Amino acid sequence: MKKIEAIIKPFKLDNVVDSLAEIGVEGLTVTEVKGFGRQRGRTEIYKSAEYVVDFLPKIKIEVVVSDALSEATTTAISSAAKTGKIGDGKVFVSNIETVVRIRTGEKDEDAL
Repeated sequence: MKKIEAIIKPFKLDNVVDSLAEIGVEGLTVTEVKGFGRQRGRTEIYKSAEYVVDFLPKIKIEVVVSDALSEATTTAISSAAKTGKIGDGKVFVSNIETVVRIRTGEKDEDAL
């Protein structure tokens, strides 16, 4: 099993969720986060004063899928979230050893 975490632009969330539903991903977690990459934030002007906003609003998506669905999931996220501009985000994939569904006690693939 793989845990896939993606950091994307907020306005791309609906596209990504729709794309994941199309390939059969059934559950995910979405968190509003702030951060920056190479773009190092942006400069804004407020009441004639210039401010540097270091942390930009982003969305973090977390999903755990079977090994067989891992590649399709990363491709679906990357395709749906891409704008071609700086700050599109990143996708991280890591191994998961065990999953337990608390309600039923199911483990691993059955718990997904």
